[in-house]
Amino acid sequence: MWRDGEVTSGTLSLTKSRSKRFDGPGMKFVRFVRFLKSRPKVDIIGFEAVRRHRGVDAAHAYGGYLSHLTAFCDEQSPQIPYEGFGVGTIKKRATGNGSASKEMMIEACCAKLGIIPQDDNEADAAWLLVLLVEAEGLEWPGGDVEVPPVNAKKKRRKRKVRP
Repeated sequence: MWRDGEVTSGTLSLTKSRSKRFDGPGMKFVRFVRFLKSRPKVDIIGFEAVRRHRGVDAAHAYGGYLSHLTAFCDEQSPQIPYEGFGVGTIKKRATGNGSASKEMMIEACCAKLGIIPQDDNEADAAWLLVLLVEAEGLEWPGGDVEVPPVNAKKKRRKRKVRP
């Protein structure tokens, strides 16, 4: 979260705990919406746009979280803008390699941003914030942290059209 020039971050676990073993399958979404509503004023939301899932259950869960997130943003007055960034885009922005390892993401977060993340998820979130700040044309908080830009020019491969 970026508020008044300060970056704070963390992770939220929505997995079922032992004490909540009788919760229905929708309770994780209820907890997620409760978390969103408990946040201080939010101006914009960025999220990881996952395009490939390990299984059907993961895809369904991601779709549920995404639908609740977008509904939350659209219900607010004024509406909260939101933007998703692909996993490869986040990794490439951080390390220059779209298939960077978790360790590489953590190292890039420490070295380039000066943020020591608790885990790879927090490192991903920090770099997601960098992308969101850049997409909105804002400056990185603190001003003295130099975030090197990624190559702006990409070579695109031409696809062969099959007859």
